[in-house]
Amino acid sequence: MTISDWVMILVVIAGPLVAVQLTRYLDNKRESKERKTQLFKTLMGTRSYTVSWDHVAALNRIDLEFDKNDPKEKSVIEAWKAYHDLLNQKNLTAEQWDIKRTDLFVDLLYEMARVLNYDFDKTHIKNSSYSPIAHGTNEEETRQIRQGLIEVLNGTRTIPMRIESIEK
Repeated sequence: MTISDWVMILVVIAGPLVAVQLTRYLDNKRESKERKTQLFKTLMGTRSYTVSWDHVAALNRIDLEFDKNDPKEKSVIEAWKAYHDLLNQKNLTAEQWDIKRTDLFVDLLYEMARVLNYDFDKTHIKNSSYSPIAHGTNEEETRQIRQGLIEVLNGTRTIPMRIESIEK
């Protein structure tokens, strides 16, 4: 047998194995990008509702989907760390905290957009979401109802009553 025969045998045997491995590699890369994109879309879609379950779950998946060892994705992890640190701070006034939270959250979304090749600037991310006034009203009313009910159940608030008439 000649060298070309051996090379042909090697190619015939190795070719399918290489093709399968290459296909698996490409599938894994595609799935990873899809998960990152879905996470980004969730955060963009819920950016006006930062306490929604979907929003919080997406934030908690950042460490799972983005790789701190990938030079391109490291900026996302760093932005997430800065935002996460602020979320746990209690030493700022509510106004200071909210301003800083908004800025750090916009930074996080901007870095994610950059990594995923979306062309959004920070102003667009910050100002382009839509949140109906009715949603805010409903959330505030629900918060007030829950707070009032908790106070009644804890005995720190009474239920006001007025008797209109007594019939015999």
